[in-house]
Amino acid sequence: MPISLAFPDRLSGPRVAVLAYDGLCTFEFGVAAEVFGLPRPEMGVGWYRYAVCADAPGPLRAAGGLAVTVERGLDVLAEADLVVVPGWRGIDAPVPDALTAALQAAHRRGARVASLCSGIVVLAAAGLLDGRRATTHWRYVEAVSRRHPTIALDPRVLYVDEGDVLTAAGSAAGIDLCLHIVRRDFGPGAANAVARRLVVPPHRDGGQAQFIAAPVPRDREAARLGPLIDAMRAAPGADHRLDALARRAGMSLRTFQRRFAAATGLPPGEWLMAERLRVARELLEGDPAAALADVAEAAGFGTAAAMRHHFRTRLGTSPAAFRARFAT
Repeated sequence: MPISLAFPDRLSGPRVAVLAYDGLCTFEFGVAAEVFGLPRPEMGVGWYRYAVCADAPGPLRAAGGLAVTVERGLDVLAEADLVVVPGWRGIDAPVPDALTAALQAAHRRGARVASLCSGIVVLAAAGLLDGRRATTHWRYVEAVSRRHPTIALDPRVLYVDEGDVLTAAGSAAGIDLCLHIVRRDFGPGAANAVARRLVVPPHRDGGQAQFIAAPVPRDREAARLGPLIDAMRAAPGADHRLDALARRAGMSLRTFQRRFAAATGLPPGEWLMAERLRVARELLEGDPAAALADVAEAAGFGTAAAMRHHFRTRLGTSPAAFRARFAT
């Protein structure tokens, strides 16, 4: 095979092509560059090979008053194992035929294709999401659904993984999706290491529903709820009955439920369950030898049977299967 001129030959890992375009969304582009494009010698020679390509000759305008010059065109997609579309110049902006054709060809060849935020417009125009689940920023759901009614849009989640096609919700959810891709390709240890460099959680619980018109609590309410939430997080298995929590917050039960949901995006019971699932996942990933009963107790489920039930109903898998896939 001839040596690639687009991807660095000092590495041997998956080839990631990130699209640049006129009107480039710099935050989303920066997310992809940060996760896939930075030198990470600690990951070894099997780490990602990274390249940028443009759908048109430059210089290209970018958000924030920047101009971007890209050396390579869409021919790079013919070599890519993963193509990342970091946003698009407008939710109603047309997508050039040459770009959709290049994406379709890369996908047919076996490349994964991922969109961040409004980048869903490009994947949808290429027909890669027809009849499939996807997500995007909650502000764009109606517009995308109207134009592409066959896409099963889920506005509640941070990202959707359909195997060969992946989509992320709002801009910051692009971090979640990119870390998920690292986890898929290299395991939880690598994803955790990248997350530490980014100073972000390796995975966030909940979905973007918690960000839809969710008011910021007043300082007085934050002072009441903050320590309470910290206590719940520190002891997820404690008896966190609603009436007791409301008393500790100095609120009536109804007010406590309303303001807790406003502050976190979830009712108290749902938030606590998400926290227990988070703790259980971290324990399962970090200690492959831990007994399921011990993990269930530490995470607050009480019994392994209860933990299995909630893994099945909320995550679509079992604790054992989760550990087999993600344990370090």
